[in-house]
Amino acid sequence: SDLFGTKLATGTVCGLEQDVSQALAKPYAEVCEAIPQQTRISADETGWTEDKSKAWLWVACTSVAILFRIARSRGKAVAKELIGEGFAGILTTDRWSGYNWVAAAQRQLCWAHLLRDMQGMVDRGGVGGGLGRQMLDEVEKMFDWWAELRDGTLERAAFQQNMLPVRATVERLLLAGSTTAEKKTAGMCAEILKLKVALWTFVDHEGVEPTNNVGERAIRPAVMWRKGCFGTDSERGSRFVERILTTVATVRLRGGNVLGYLTAACEAHRRGAVAPSLLGV
Repeated sequence: SDLFGTKLATGTVCGLEQDVSQALAKPYAEVCEAIPQQTRISADETGWTEDKSKAWLWVACTSVAILFRIARSRGKAVAKELIGEGFAGILTTDRWSGYNWVAAAQRQLCWAHLLRDMQGMVDRGGVGGGLGRQMLDEVEKMFDWWAELRDGTLERAAFQQNMLPVRATVERLLLAGSTTAEKKTAGMCAEILKLKVALWTFVDHEGVEPTNNVGERAIRPAVMWRKGCFGTDSERGSRFVERILTTVATVRLRGGNVLGYLTAACEAHRRGAVAPSLLGV
């Protein structure tokens, strides 16, 4: 209305949203099929509201596409749908149990979250606090070497060699924490130890990051949107949100023009034709 001096009813906006949603249905389905075929996935989830009920917004990031999904559950069934039950690559996430169906050898736990866990040990004090401080010292070395590896001043073989005592020390401290620390810290150490193989996947496999920053950066715009719109009022609204978020993020990832793609998709839909593939942008 401000740009063109045209009166626009709220219902018209809702109708146009559904037109766009329908235009993006097939490209979105193609992304859903492509995600489980990738060798590296970073996944995350955050709270959402659908029809005044609790829901979750999930994201799966790969090098070819970024997929969003809104579901009423934060459980493993949704994670399996998102990532693919037969996923054979490497998955980077936090320690949320909904991902525990993926073998630990195929996972990388986010060290940004683990750092917060270790700082929590320090803040709680006691025996666990001392162990937490020692772990943080080791992790500081790890990130210094990781930075050198990323900028090319340290060879991967040297990085892996440097990491051997760090790995051994952190695992030893976790074991000590699980048996000697205060109850909350002991329980957390025991839970991390169950996935200790997933602590070091980035050391053993080139192309794997030690944090899930990719997933957290991807989901942040959706979080900001949720804070302004308070979620969705219906399943139809949720389908629009997940499709438009997937489209915008994937087109940007692939270096395309978002408005140009949306225009082409909507024009194709109105002609009864198939929208362009998001994977071909």
